[in-house]
Amino acid sequence: MVEESGKGKKDRIRVLVGGVFDILHVGHIHFLKQAKSLGDELVVIVANDATVERNKGRKPVNTAEDRAELLRAIRYVDEVYVGSPNAIDYELVRQIDPDIVAIGPDQTFNCDRLKEELRKNGIDAEVIRIPYLYKKDRAKTSKILQRIVEEFCE
Repeated sequence: MVEESGKGKKDRIRVLVGGVFDILHVGHIHFLKQAKSLGDELVVIVANDATVERNKGRKPVNTAEDRAELLRAIRYVDEVYVGSPNAIDYELVRQIDPDIVAIGPDQTFNCDRLKEELRKNGIDAEVIRIPYLYKKDRAKTSKILQRIVEEFCE
């Protein structure tokens, strides 16, 4: 994990993000790049397949293991974990020990409530929402899937 200095402070700032990351697109890259810029290490928790199905009402196109492998190949990403079927695996987040939790622009988390829940679970991390840097009508997996169906399946 992160090494501690003699003064009890972390030598490196660890940023944590979570998400589905199904059908990687430029919006994901912008998000990961911005999140990485907040610290020294970027850790990603990719959503478990059961979580995706529960939250989105559809199975992911790619399995969690495939999505994790793709994320590991991105230069901004230092570590990748597959999440549990639970909404948020606070035990895993505690093990990762982030300094910052970065939330994507289209994720439905309330930053203040998430920060409070993290604290209740013994996690002392800042929560920062990353703004859209790309066209939100194009850089969304659901929009990409819709375009594929409209253009190629009629």
